[in-house]
Amino acid sequence: MPMPAPDFSWHFTPGRTFTEDDSGTAGTLRVVGGGELWLPTGRVIACDPFVALGAGEAEPFTAEVAPGRYRVEAAVATLVREEGEPEPDTPHLRVAAARLVIRDAPAVSWELALQAGQALGDLDDEEFFGYGVDAGTGCFYDAGCDGSFPDCQGDEGPLWDAFDTVPPTPGPHTVTDPTTGHNLVAFTSGWGDGVYPTWIGRDEAGAITCFVTDFFVVPAEALVS
Repeated sequence: MPMPAPDFSWHFTPGRTFTEDDSGTAGTLRVVGGGELWLPTGRVIACDPFVALGAGEAEPFTAEVAPGRYRVEAAVATLVREEGEPEPDTPHLRVAAARLVIRDAPAVSWELALQAGQALGDLDDEEFFGYGVDAGTGCFYDAGCDGSFPDCQGDEGPLWDAFDTVPPTPGPHTVTDPTTGHNLVAFTSGWGDGVYPTWIGRDEAGAITCFVTDFFVVPAEALVS
C-alpha cells in the first residue's frame, strides 16, 4: 500500500510538541499565516519555485477547486536542542507542513494529490508521489499564473528578497506580480532538499477542505502517541 497519510490536524494545532528519538531534539508547533493565495483557475501547483517556477515543468494536481482566494498557513516547529548543548542565538525554526485552506471544515479523509498520469496502483508499500526540492523551498500557486513571475527566475528578484530577512524566517512569504495580481506563497521545506508529498483533505461530504504538503519534520511516532 502507498504511504498512509497522518491526520494533519495534529500539525496545525498550536502547542503540539514532539521529540526526535535519534537526536533528542524537541519541537513545539505554531501556526503562521501566509495571507491569501489567488487561484484564478482553481488548478493548484505545489513545487520548489526556485527550480520549477516558469520552467513549464510543474504540473497542476488533477483535483481542482472553485476559483477564488484561499488562505495559506504553515505549521512551524521551534526546535530546542538536547539538554546540555548550546542554544543558537536565534530560534531554530522549521516548516513542518504547509496548508492551502479551501474550506474551514474538518478533514475526515486524506488522499495523495496526484498529477495527470499518476496512479496510486503504481506505488509500492510506503511509496508516495511528491515534488522534488533542490533549493530548500516549496510553494503553492495557480497553474494559470505560471508565466507571471519572470523576475523570480534566476539568482535575484522578489522571491529571493522575500526570504532575505533579518533574522531569517521560514515563511510563508507571498510574492505578487504587480501587473496581473497573480501571486504565490512560498516557504522553506522542512530540513531542506528532498521529495515531499502533498495530500488532499476531504470533509464528510467528500468536498476538498485543504491541500497539505508534509515536510517530514514531525516524526511518525509523535502522530500516534
